[in-house]
Amino acid sequence: MDVCYNKLFKLLIDKGLKKTELAKIAGFSQNTLAKLSKNETVSMDIIIKICRALDCTVDDILDILPVNEEVMCK
Repeated sequence: MDVCYNKLFKLLIDKGLKKTELAKIAGFSQNTLAKLSKNETVSMDIIIKICRALDCTVDDILDILPVNEEVMCK
């Protein structure tokens, strides 16, 4: 796990949106949504779509975790 999308999910809660609503608004698939939920990497195109849909920056939706560090997402 190299990335953590907990910031994204907190932002969705703050905006009153469900994950499936984000997928529809941003225009990405359920498979991509599953990857996000598992903290797997997704393409930069997806990150851009999410940022545009939520009017935010990359820093607002994800953290990049240190290499070789067994840290759980906070």
